[in-house]
Amino acid sequence: MSTADPRYPIGKYVPPANFAKEIMKEWLDVIATFPTQMELAVKDLNDDHLDTPYRDGGWTVRQVVHHVADSHMNAYIRFKLTLTEENPTIKPYQEERWAELADSKFGTLEDTLMLLKVLHSKWSHVMQNMEEEEWDRVFTHPEYNRTTNLKFNLGLYAWHCRHHEAHITHLRSRKGWA
Repeated sequence: MSTADPRYPIGKYVPPANFAKEIMKEWLDVIATFPTQMELAVKDLNDDHLDTPYRDGGWTVRQVVHHVADSHMNAYIRFKLTLTEENPTIKPYQEERWAELADSKFGTLEDTLMLLKVLHSKWSHVMQNMEEEEWDRVFTHPEYNRTTNLKFNLGLYAWHCRHHEAHITHLRSRKGWA
């Protein structure tokens, strides 16, 4: 039996010492292909499966999928604000409370999976066309009182994609849901 923390099936995000072009290209590919990966992760799951928490005390599979869309919509807006304003202070949101709203707890996945496709297509288009120096643009997150650049955030959200996909695929594996 694994002693790994089920909250972090792929570990916590650790930014690299060097944001090499190869790493950033890999992350851009993760963002671009994530909607398909998420679709595959939930393929053929029924409502009982979707309403199963991925870990004790954790969100259900359904809530995880909806959370990713909520989170990535916020990330997309943060990228655009950062590209068009000087060091904007972004708006935090209460993800735990959002996950308790009816759309996250009971909503079907079809619209959210479609939203992820469109959102990631637009987000990828913005990022794929950024100039090298734009990756160093920063925003301030008031909740953490820190300023981060878009390179860091690209890595964070590529990790976020893999992190939540792993929540679902690891649960499927543990439960034997082929």
